[in-house]
Amino acid sequence: MTENTFLIVGLGNPGREYRDNRHNVGFMLIDRLSVRLNARLTRVQAKALVGSVNYEGNKLILAKPQTYMNLSGQSIQGLARFYKIPLENMIVAHDDLDLPFGTIRIRPGGGPGGQKGVASTIERLGTKDFRRLRIGIGRPPGRMDPSAYVLQNFAQSDSILLSEILDRAAEAVLTFVTNGLDAAMNKFNGEIQTN
Repeated sequence: MTENTFLIVGLGNPGREYRDNRHNVGFMLIDRLSVRLNARLTRVQAKALVGSVNYEGNKLILAKPQTYMNLSGQSIQGLARFYKIPLENMIVAHDDLDLPFGTIRIRPGGGPGGQKGVASTIERLGTKDFRRLRIGIGRPPGRMDPSAYVLQNFAQSDSILLSEILDRAAEAVLTFVTNGLDAAMNKFNGEIQTN
């Protein structure tokens, strides 16, 4: 039996000052998966922090591009080529202003929706047809500039729901790996139900 290889990329900005930003929720997901799967991101490859782990007969490549958000496509293109990953075995996790906080949405492809890391990835791969895991961060309050909003840290009051979102998103990625895109979309698209 040959194992399938999956590339799971979380988008974010490198550096301690960005670590808890809304824009870094993709990195946070990769960190959550790393803990859950006991994987370590110890290699630097194609301008990304990379780790690999086996999960139910599949090889998972976990990656956090270190190029800064708007150049993420360089790193993703390099990794996809190196590991010869078919597009259907790649998923890119990122923040999404158009989804309310507490919502995740898995999609087979689509436009960048203003997300510069996704735009860079589309440009470098030459296609919009790669899987996305969109993690809602909501719209900025009032007239706040969206680019300032995404670079703010999550509020302390958001921490419990954020943890639940990351757990749910991690479960969605693993469902995508083992049962496919449709199963993951059917089970996980939507809002977390809070009691």
